[in-house]
Amino acid sequence: MINTILFDLDGTIMDTNELIISTFLHILNHPDADPLTREHIIPHMGGTLDDQLRTFTGLTDVSGLIKDYRAYNQIHHDQMVKPFPHVIEVIQELRARGIKLGVVTTKIRPSTMRVLNLFDLTSSMDYIVTVDDVEHPKPHAEPVLKALAGLNAEAEHTLMVGDSSFDILSAQAAGVKSAGVAWSLKGEETLRGYGPDYMLYDMRDLLKLELQGVNVS
Repeated sequence: MINTILFDLDGTIMDTNELIISTFLHILNHPDADPLTREHIIPHMGGTLDDQLRTFTGLTDVSGLIKDYRAYNQIHHDQMVKPFPHVIEVIQELRARGIKLGVVTTKIRPSTMRVLNLFDLTSSMDYIVTVDDVEHPKPHAEPVLKALAGLNAEAEHTLMVGDSSFDILSAQAAGVKSAGVAWSLKGEETLRGYGPDYMLYDMRDLLKLELQGVNVS
């Protein structure tokens, strides 16, 4: 029985896809550089911003690009993000059933809190782990293990939901169940290649799993 659910943020419960892609295209596409495309970006989404920028540019020091990314992202954030369908109603229902909920993300804490606050989801999450809170981000086990400790949860009764290999591999390394989301830009087939325990086609599919919260007899 599942009594704890951990969510990735970008691309899983929050549709930040176009914001992320447009930000990368804006800061990296210059006349004297090889053009970066959506197809280059999508496979790397889910990793840390530092790692993605190093991959796209070949640079070791990407601190200046990180500042540019955050500046552009901040300006356009609130107009370009929204929850995926049924996310808010499902989270409300899970809380009503007594399921412990958390976020495990590779975003920095300020960006994480901004998007959760924007849609009044902060109070719905019992524990939040960001890239600022760990030494080893996903796909390492540390972020999920930190969430388990913070929630006083048992791995065998916990599910990690995500849209990328980083989420599935982190879940597997931590010994928790994993669910891929079929609305991932990476595609269902790609996610299935990493062996998630479940595939969600609609966020409401979570309510069909064997759940046992503290308020449920």
